[in-house]
Amino acid sequence: MGLIVQKYGGTSVGDAERIRSVARRVARYRAEGHEVVVVVSAMAGQTDHLLALAAQVADLPDEREMDVLLATGEQVTISLLAMTLIGMGCPAVSLTGFQARVCTDDAHTRARIKEVETERIRTALGDGRVVVLAGFQGISPSGDLTTLGRGGSDTSAVAVAAALGADACEIYTDVDGVYTTDPNVYDRARKLERVSYDEMLELASVGAKVLQIRSVEFAKKYGVPIHVRSSFSDAEGTWVVEEDESMEQVAVAGVAYDRNEAKVSVRGVPDRPGIAARIFGALAEKNIVVDMIVQDVGEGDRTSMTFTVPQADLKRALSVIEPVAEDLGTAEVSADTGITKVSIVGVGMRSHAGVAARMFEVLAREGINVLMISTSEIKVSCVIAEKYTELAVRVLHDAFGLGGERPGGSA
Repeated sequence: MGLIVQKYGGTSVGDAERIRSVARRVARYRAEGHEVVVVVSAMAGQTDHLLALAAQVADLPDEREMDVLLATGEQVTISLLAMTLIGMGCPAVSLTGFQARVCTDDAHTRARIKEVETERIRTALGDGRVVVLAGFQGISPSGDLTTLGRGGSDTSAVAVAAALGADACEIYTDVDGVYTTDPNVYDRARKLERVSYDEMLELASVGAKVLQIRSVEFAKKYGVPIHVRSSFSDAEGTWVVEEDESMEQVAVAGVAYDRNEAKVSVRGVPDRPGIAARIFGALAEKNIVVDMIVQDVGEGDRTSMTFTVPQADLKRALSVIEPVAEDLGTAEVSADTGITKVSIVGVGMRSHAGVAARMFEVLAREGINVLMISTSEIKVSCVIAEKYTELAVRVLHDAFGLGGERPGGSA
C-alpha cells in the first residue's frame, strides 16, 4: 500500500468508454489499499479545438484570455472521471488547479509551478476519496488562471507527487514506454526498461513526446520515480530513475527528432558587442525559448545570426525580431519551417569518444546536409532538411546498434 499519483493523457480519456476504463483501473488501485491522486489532461483533440476557436477570433490572442479558454478542457475531464468513479461506488472529488492550489508564476500559456499547497488534497485523501486533479493548469500570484504549455499535465502530476511525497508517479499514455526511437518511424525501435533522468531530460528536450521536460526536471530534483506505461494494458513500461553504471556501457540510448522547430535568420546585423544580447533579450522578455544559435563569421562590420524557436512561437518571434532588426539597420529577416532537429542521446557519451564524428559520417554517407549543430555532455543535435527525417532516424538507429539489448535496460 502506498500513495500513487497517476496521470492520464488525452487519448487515455478520449471518450466515455476510455474514461470508464481509467475509472476501473483507479478503483482497482484504491481497492488494493492505495491512496490515489489522478491527474488528467483534456480529452484528445479538445485543446486543438479550443486553439482553433481562438485563431478564428484573433491573429495573436491575448495570452491571459487563452489560459482562461484552455483551462476549460481539463475541467470537463475531471468532472466526467469523478462522476464515473462515484457511480462505481468509489468515493472521489474533482479539483481544478485553482482549487488544489497549484501555484505558478504569471507567465501565461507557459507558466512554471512554484509550489503545490497540499492541504486540500491531503484532506480529501484522508476522507478516503480519490482526488481527480486537473493537469496543465494553476493559479498565478495575482489570482489568474495559468496553463503550463503543451504536455503540462505531466509536470502537474510529478509536481503533485513530489509535494505529497508519493511512492511513484505513473504516467499513462498511448504508448507502453520509452523507446530507442519513435516506433512509428522505425519498426526496429526497442522499449527500454529503465532510462536515467538525465537521458530523459535530453530526449524530452530534443523531441521525444513521451514526457514534458519540466516533469523530468521535477522528478530528478525531488527523486520521484516515474513509470511510463500504457493505459490500454497492464504491461510494465519504462522506469525513469537515477543513473546507474550499466547505463554508461552503451554510448547512445536513443534517437529523437523534432519537426516542430523553425529556423530564423537575421542577416546583416552590426558585428559588435551587445547586439546578440539585444536580439535574444527581446525574445526572452516575451518568454520565447531559443534553442540552437549560430553566428556566422563577420564580413566587414556586419554578420548574420541564425537560431531556432518552436514553430508555435514563430509568429510572435518574428513580431519581436523584425522591429529590432529594422532599428539595427539589418538587411533581412527570414524564417524556414521545413527543418527537423535530429538528436542522439546517451549517458555513455561521457566515456565513449568519436560519437559525434560517427553521427556526422552516417548522415554524410546518406547525402544529408547538416545545417546547424549543438551538443551537450550526453547529446548531439543536428538541424537537417525535414524531408530527410525518417531516413536520418533509421540510419542513426542502426549505426549505434540500438536494435540490440542495452545492458540492464531492454524490455
